[in-house]
Amino acid sequence: MTSQTALPVPNPTLPLAVKLIGSMLLLILLAIGFARWQGISDKQADAATVWQRDLVFADGPQGSVIVKDAQSQTEIAQFEGEQGFLRSTLRALVRERKRQNIGPDAPMQLLGRADGRLTLLDPSTQQRIDLEAFGPSNASVFAGLQKAGLTPLQNVQILENNRSSR
Repeated sequence: MTSQTALPVPNPTLPLAVKLIGSMLLLILLAIGFARWQGISDKQADAATVWQRDLVFADGPQGSVIVKDAQSQTEIAQFEGEQGFLRSTLRALVRERKRQNIGPDAPMQLLGRADGRLTLLDPSTQQRIDLEAFGPSNASVFAGLQKAGLTPLQNVQILENNRSSR
């Protein structure tokens, strides 16, 4: 008996499918390149600024973060404890200030938009952080600073959510 091995039969649809997928990917890349070249952007324009508060952030005793109103230089809030979101947000803006040799005394602007969004802007570096991108619980850390200091000094202790227990 002779043993014959079966040779695979070429599938004519496979090369056609590969060509179609490759053509589609090339077309998509060309469309994206053309859109960027034309200056088309998916970024939305900012809503009008409804309110603005100029704030100075400073390190306080025992690792706290002190917030002062830039105009009156009065302390309006003091954040104690870990405050991970507040610290990381400020660290991102301060890093750029240090890179440009700008001191910590220049105020930052907390902007409230007509659509309810909050933006933390550093006018000295033009760096900004759109706070709504980090969720309502993180944005609320800064939202409380809108009217802080209009009443007696506030000690703020916000417990961070333990998301890992879910």
